[in-house]
Parts: sequence; structure tokens; C-alpha cells
Amino acid sequence: MSTPVRGAADGTPLPSAPARTSAPRPPGKHPSGSGPSGSRPPGRSRRLGLHRWDMKAAPYVFVAPFFLCFAAFGLFPLVYTGWLSLHRAELGGEPRWIGLHNYTALWDSDFFWNALGNTFTIGVISTVPQLLLALGLAHLLNYRMRGRGFLRVAVLAPYATSIAAATLVFAQLFNSDYGLVNTAIGWAGFHPVDWESSKWPAQIAISVIVTWRWTGYNALIYLAAMQAVPQDLYEAAALDGASRARQFLSVTIPSIRPTILFTIVVSTIGATQLFGEPMLFGGSLGVSGGSGNQFQTLSLLMYEKGWVTGALGQASAIAWVMLLLLLSVGAVRALVARVRRRRG
Repeated sequence: MSTPVRGAADGTPLPSAPARTSAPRPPGKHPSGSGPSGSRPPGRSRRLGLHRWDMKAAPYVFVAPFFLCFAAFGLFPLVYTGWLSLHRAELGGEPRWIGLHNYTALWDSDFFWNALGNTFTIGVISTVPQLLLALGLAHLLNYRMRGRGFLRVAVLAPYATSIAAATLVFAQLFNSDYGLVNTAIGWAGFHPVDWESSKWPAQIAISVIVTWRWTGYNALIYLAAMQAVPQDLYEAAALDGASRARQFLSVTIPSIRPTILFTIVVSTIGATQLFGEPMLFGGSLGVSGGSGNQFQTLSLLMYEKGWVTGALGQASAIAWVMLLLLLSVGAVRALVARVRRRRG
């Protein structure tokens, strides 16, 4: 029962406002457009379902082209090469299962051990000077100097040069008859060197090509790492009386050690797969690595077995041996990183 409210003038009670009642809804109509049971309309449910599916599936759709290309051009050739390495397969012939015979044949092959040794020696005498020169060059480019931007672009020019063009130019420079290198050696009073037929001179010449081409690339990687080193460390070292050489050894090298390890691993992988430089340097004998296989690498041996002699099974076995070597390098890097984390 409502209480009457008296008026301000004559004291007459005012009638109370009637209670507000909601208008009756038509049957089947509910607020927010829901049905009798509170469910959404079919059209809206379908749109929400499509939206949820789009949010979940869109990332996989975006990365699917990479995985499809990897499966077609990476995973399938890898698996098929492993399958061929267990067969006696020749060009135009039917593969025949022989188990691990191709691998045991490699173990007993002098050509394989010669190629493995050449790959190791060329890799060492090209990787070590290459990284040392890149480290020193990056240290110089890290200081303020005139034309620093031009020098940074110039050191990358050899990397942008074609392998074929660079190797052909160096092959002329190291020519035994009229090469500029032998001419300079003759001016110095020494006898000319047979850069193509001798083992160590040929490997040194190939290493010079590799070093010339990749030094600038690694220098820019080192330079990027050096620029991320805090300047406070250099200022503190300078206050302690450390010279630039001591700052480089005690501050720069420890700070960019992960980058140095990365370049060592990448350069080792590249040296294991060395193919273009020795093949073009040897000319007509490049596939066999010279007249006496003096600079034949594993990649050249694999190419010779597969496409010159037609022994695809042996070539596949060599490819898998190279893969195992690269995985071993990666495992060693992971082990070193794990030991460093534990010590840290």
C-alpha cells in the first residue's frame, strides 16, 4: 500500500504514482535476441565459430608454405638419399638393396680418406685466417674514422661477387705460367710455384679465394656484435689504464664470444660443403680435384661418384657422411654452450 504525499500548498494528499509494469513480450521473444532456451541464433553462432576457427588456424596457414617447401625440397630429398645409400643405384638402373655396403666401401676407399683429409686441411687454412682477419677488420671499423660507411660497404663487395667470377680471376692470378703471383715471386728472387699440380700450393690458393670472399661478411657480423657491447665497459677499462689492445682482448673478445662461436660453426659447415671454388679452380680436372686428387673435397667426390661414374648409391652414402659430420659439429657446439651455462 502506497503512502500518500501531502501537497505543499493546501495539504491535500497527492495520489501516488502507479507501479511501473513492463509490457508483455510476444511469445518467443527474449532479450539480447536469444531464443527461448537462451541459445544464439544460427547465423550468429556460425559467425562466431568461423571467427574462432580463423583465429586458431590462421597462424598455421601462414607458415604452411614454408613447411610444404621444406617437405618437398628438404625432407624428401634427405629421406630419399638415405634410402639410396642402402642400395646399389646407378643412373638409368633399378636400385638393389645392399645394406651398409656403400658405407663399408667408403671406409676402405683411399679416395674417400683423401677427400676427407683435403676437406679438413682446406677448411682449417681458410677458416682460421678468415676469422682472424674479420675480427681485426671489425675492430678497426668499430672506431670513428673518415669514410667508415664506405668501408663497411666495401668489405661486403667480395661476398656479393659471384663465385665463378672470383674463382676464374684468382685462377688467372695463380696461373703457373703467366700468373701475377708467380711474377711477383720471381721479382722477389724465388722460383715459380706450381699452384695447380702441387698439393699444398693448390690448397693454399683455394683457401685464399675462400678467405677473400668471406672475410668481409664475417667482419660485418663481428662489427654488429661489437656495437652491442656497452660503452661503460670500455670507459671503466680506460680508467684502469688499459690500452686499446688490452681493451680488445679483455673486453671485446669476451663480450662477443657467442658470436665468434657462431661464425666458427658456420664457417666449418661451409668448409665441409666446399664445392665451387676447387671445381672452377681446377678447370677441366676440377671434378677430380686435380691430376692427383690433391684438392678434391667431399663435395667434389660426391659429385664425381653420382654424375660422372653414375654410382648414385655411393654418392648418397657420401652425402650422409657429410650430414653426420655437420651434426657432430652442431653437437659439439651445443655441448660447449651447455658447459658454459653450467659454469656461468
